[in-house]
Amino acid sequence: MVVKLFFLIVGGALGTLARSFLSEFISFAYKTHFPLATLFINLLGSFIIGFLWGIFDGKALPHTKAFAFVGFLGAFTTFSTFSLDCFKLLQEGEVKLALFNILANNIFGIILVFVGYTAAKMYNPLTR
Repeated sequence: MVVKLFFLIVGGALGTLARSFLSEFISFAYKTHFPLATLFINLLGSFIIGFLWGIFDGKALPHTKAFAFVGFLGAFTTFSTFSLDCFKLLQEGEVKLALFNILANNIFGIILVFVGYTAAKMYNPLTR
């Protein structure tokens, strides 16, 4: 249990740092009212989780899965920030942007999980 906890902590710390740096970079590079950084990070995380699920599917790698899925990606992607972004858009009367944000995060997120999973199944380095 201590080893799993270690992997969760390290994965969470790295995911938090990655999200923070990427979010700052995107926000600096693209000045927009739309929460582009959160959308990009959530969609990238969706692709990565699908890809990793395709690689680890059926494999007994509990510490690796704890590190990647719960630790890193749990901290990297962010449902709470997405929810707050939507709330703020609605507060500002940006109903269309809020609806687009909701649809883009959810629909494209699910599609990218599928794409990542399919890509991993096409080329899975753990089966070679």
